[in-house]
Amino acid sequence: MKTVAIIDYGMGNLHSAKKAVEHVAPGTTVLVTDNADKIREADRVILPGVGAIRDCMAEIRRLGIDTLVREVSQDRPFLGICVGMQAIMSRSEENGGVDCIGLFPSEVRYFGENLVENGERLKVPHMGWNEVYQTIEHPLWHNIADGDRFYFVHSYYVEAEGNDDIAGRSHYGVDLAATVAKDNIFAAQFHPEKSARAGLQLLKNFTNWTGKS
Repeated sequence: MKTVAIIDYGMGNLHSAKKAVEHVAPGTTVLVTDNADKIREADRVILPGVGAIRDCMAEIRRLGIDTLVREVSQDRPFLGICVGMQAIMSRSEENGGVDCIGLFPSEVRYFGENLVENGERLKVPHMGWNEVYQTIEHPLWHNIADGDRFYFVHSYYVEAEGNDDIAGRSHYGVDLAATVAKDNIFAAQFHPEKSARAGLQLLKNFTNWTGKS
C-alpha cells in the first residue's frame, strides 16, 4: 500500500491536500504529520505551505523539518506546494530577507507595489486562475494539456528567467516559475488541490511517480 506523508508544521491547507490525494489515489494511506519517523517511512512526501515565509521557516527549523526535507527528497518523490515551493529555494526577499532550505538556487521575489501590464495595474497578490505552459516533459504533466489553468494565491514568486530548473511557466506582469523540477523533487507555486481537474490529475500523477524523472 502506498503511503503519502503531508508534512504538518502548522502552515498549510492540510485538510484540502489530504482529501485531494485520497480522492485521486483510493487505497493510499495519507498521513498529516510532523513525526520524523513516519515521514521517513512514507513512499512520497508533500510539503505544503501558506502565509509568511519568516513564520514558515521559523517553524520548519524549530521542528527540524529543513534537515528532514533535505534527507527524504533524495530518495523518493517529493512535492512542494505554494509556500512549500518557496521554502525549498535558497532565499526569499519577503520579511526583509529570509534564508530558505536551499534545494534549488533560485530566489523568491516580490511582485511589487506597481505591477503593470498593458497600462493596467495588476492586483497583488496574484489570486485566481492562470495558464501554465510546460517547459519540460515530466511524468507529473501526464494527461495535462499545455496551457491548462491552475489556481494561484501568492504575492511572491520564483523567477523564470535563467532558471535551469523550471518545469512550467506562467505570466502575471512578469514571467514566473509556476513549477520547478529536479531529480525526485517537483514543486508548484499554484495549489493543485484547488485546481479542479488539472490539479487533481497532477496529484494523481504524483502518487504514481517513482521519482528521478
